[in-house]
Amino acid sequence: MEIILKEDIIGLGYKNDIVNVKGGYGRNFLIPTGKAVIASASAKKVLAEDLKQKAHKLAAIKAEAEKRGAKLDGVVLTITAKVSATGALYGSVNAAIVAEELAKKGIDVDRKIITMRDIKKVGEGEATIHFHKDVEVRVPVIVVAENAPEVVPAEKEVVEVVEESAAE
Repeated sequence: MEIILKEDIIGLGYKNDIVNVKGGYGRNFLIPTGKAVIASASAKKVLAEDLKQKAHKLAAIKAEAEKRGAKLDGVVLTITAKVSATGALYGSVNAAIVAEELAKKGIDVDRKIITMRDIKKVGEGEATIHFHKDVEVRVPVIVVAENAPEVVPAEKEVVEVVEESAAE
């Protein structure tokens, strides 16, 4: 089923894109909620005419998105989190936490335009911020331990047990 999106939907497409979706998804969710319309021949003609008229406005929106993206060049987020004795985080670092950290640095970003895998261990990750369909910025995220516990390496314990069994 071909539909025309009326707003950006992460994982599917951007506003005014013509995309193919399964019939049930289109009829039961996208169209009733106003997120899409059926891509009939007349709707495609109307869309093409609207895009011609809005080309200048869309260029200005893209330029604004590029300007916002340029603010994030060279930004590295360091997030401190509570950590268990094994080095795993209590909870995880997700898009909402990244948005809060960016706000602390004076960069206002909606958490809904940030995509990333949740970080559940101390280390490095990456967040992708989608300002526009042509403007994506990748921001490195470093997670450090807040309470820096002593991590007991499991290898030492295994080696000691093996040595004790060999001595018997």
